[in-house]
Amino acid sequence: METKIKLKKENILRVKLEDENGVDTGNTIEFDLADVSLPLRVQQVQEEHKKNKNYLKMSFALIDKKQDKSGKKFLSSNEEEKYKVLNKFYEKETEILDLIFGEGGTKKLLNGRNPYYTMFDDIMEYLEPLKPYLEDGFKKLKEDMVNKYKNVEHDNEENVLEIDE
Repeated sequence: METKIKLKKENILRVKLEDENGVDTGNTIEFDLADVSLPLRVQQVQEEHKKNKNYLKMSFALIDKKQDKSGKKFLSSNEEEKYKVLNKFYEKETEILDLIFGEGGTKKLLNGRNPYYTMFDDIMEYLEPLKPYLEDGFKKLKEDMVNKYKNVEHDNEENVLEIDE
């Protein structure tokens, strides 16, 4: 005997990606607005980005205190070290953004382009029109969770979950 189960896929916000000329890239990014971890991941991205920026600033400050050596290479020793730190910074930025977009999602957004200086700011700008959808999704998720569990008793307390407005 065989039984089939059809899985639901509701509350999915699909975003088609276009290149700089408005041509559909064929890629989409999906946000599951019912995913209870999504608001936490969005918050984590903001926090991790700040930490990563501080890492970059501190690393550059330390490099600037070192004696710079020019030689036969294209870059001086301090410049080379700064570019290495920058590469680590952008690798980390990509990992951080993938917390929201899923594995490889940031690369989809970059459409084959390597990470670049204003990448994080550009991606945040891309997300700006999606903010109302995400915020509404988070609000609905919060309300749904409260409604689902409002009758759960915990230490004889009613309405353990409440919405802070």
